[in-house]
Amino acid sequence: MSGLHGRVRAWIADDPDPTTRAELTALLEAADDDALADRFSAPLHFGTAGLRGPVRGGPNGMNRAVVRRTAAGLAAHLTAERGPGATVVVGLDARHGSREFCDDVGAVLAGAGHRALLLPRPLPTPVLAFAVLRLGADAGVMVTASHNPAQDNGIKVYLADGAQLPSPVDEQVERQIAAVAAVLDLPLGTATVLDDQVLSEYLEELTRVPLTRHRDVSVAYTPLHGVGLQTVLAAFSGAGYAPPAVVSEQAEPDPDFPSVAFPNPEEPGALDLLLALSASTGADVAIASDPDADRIAVAVGDRPLRGDETGVLLADHLLSHGARGRVATTIVSSSMLGRIAEAYDVPFSETLTGFKHLARADAGTGDLLYAYEEALGVAVAPRLVRDKDGVSAALLVADLAAEEKARGRTLLDRLADLERRHGRHETRQLSYRVDDLARISAAVDDLRADPPASYGEQVVVAVEQPADDVLVHRLVAGRVVVRPSGTEPKLKAYLELVDPEPGALDALAAAVDARLGLG
Repeated sequence: MSGLHGRVRAWIADDPDPTTRAELTALLEAADDDALADRFSAPLHFGTAGLRGPVRGGPNGMNRAVVRRTAAGLAAHLTAERGPGATVVVGLDARHGSREFCDDVGAVLAGAGHRALLLPRPLPTPVLAFAVLRLGADAGVMVTASHNPAQDNGIKVYLADGAQLPSPVDEQVERQIAAVAAVLDLPLGTATVLDDQVLSEYLEELTRVPLTRHRDVSVAYTPLHGVGLQTVLAAFSGAGYAPPAVVSEQAEPDPDFPSVAFPNPEEPGALDLLLALSASTGADVAIASDPDADRIAVAVGDRPLRGDETGVLLADHLLSHGARGRVATTIVSSSMLGRIAEAYDVPFSETLTGFKHLARADAGTGDLLYAYEEALGVAVAPRLVRDKDGVSAALLVADLAAEEKARGRTLLDRLADLERRHGRHETRQLSYRVDDLARISAAVDDLRADPPASYGEQVVVAVEQPADDVLVHRLVAGRVVVRPSGTEPKLKAYLELVDPEPGALDALAAAVDARLGLG
């Protein structure tokens, strides 16, 4: 292990943070080679939504050395593409390390000759994405791990078009990161801290999101210990809604997320406190933001909506009020949006997973009206935020719920209307968290080499591979999509059946589970 120990000592000598230096030194002294090998197995790479990893020392973690290297790589990329003096907006959430990481990003960018503008305090990711467009910035950086576990942090990077870093630009930036020599030799400069003007402009723009004049709606809300509360309350007030009832235990930012096992509104149990508050207050609709408030979960009574259900409801709401433009979703989301688009005679696009693809579904034409993905991400106003935005989406949910309430109905009634009109699209996600990433590769390789002729009674009629790590098995009236998660050590399978017989989706799930062999 002398080679590993040498790399660890070299990293410690170039680490600007005494905390992670001490952590790695203690592991060296304890000869904990398994822990060291994990931390030095490989550098973090840009996935579906940027860099993410556990806050710890070494290249395979989020720490100040990795953050400074990342900022230096981005700075070098911007210098090569746009010359010196590029403007970069930097935001942060309230996770462990976010403040230090944000300051390091700003200092390295400024030291490289660029203009670094820091948001004034922890704010939702959509505020950062909005700021990139509103300030005419060349790039944006958001320090956040979104809905990942409490031990993680991360970085999302945006380009001048306001959308997240796409391929092959991510590969170009990673090459620049790899070329950084010594972290301690990087020049540091002074970033500029913005005032609340850009936040005020964001909130002012959101007042135009609701489509109706209905405001009689009661909402229960939780920010899940994240940074969404104050922005969501201000957005509701600005748009003329009564303030939501808030889950008090989850109201303030807390990087330990003490009331949930995972701060992800998709995870079992994450919405329990919200549903209890909704029941006790008799709320018409319940809404949860994820910790950086770019995603939204919705429930009516004790019935959480799937991301696909929220996605098609909001699309239909926009289109039914005369909005026109392209609507888009991903290959792992429900196909109902395509049928809705056909009914309204508007353009429809289906992209690979992630808003770095969805935000560019219009291929630069500027006709994108709306986009969503089944993982609770919704863009209801992409001219303002070219990414998912849980704040503006919350306003549109309230608007739709208020309109339905005025008719003596709920969102579930509106959903039933859509199912009668376009078919009942039943969807389900299977998720397999693993310790050994090789198991994911093996499962995908097996499916690629030997695709099934059927999953139980569901016959596979076509096999597609829209990306290297994405497999689509078309069924007679549905599909199975298998892909690794871009943000966590998981393999995911997305199932859909249209107008299935009772129990058919359960049977399909059991057959897929048996074939993957990861349960």
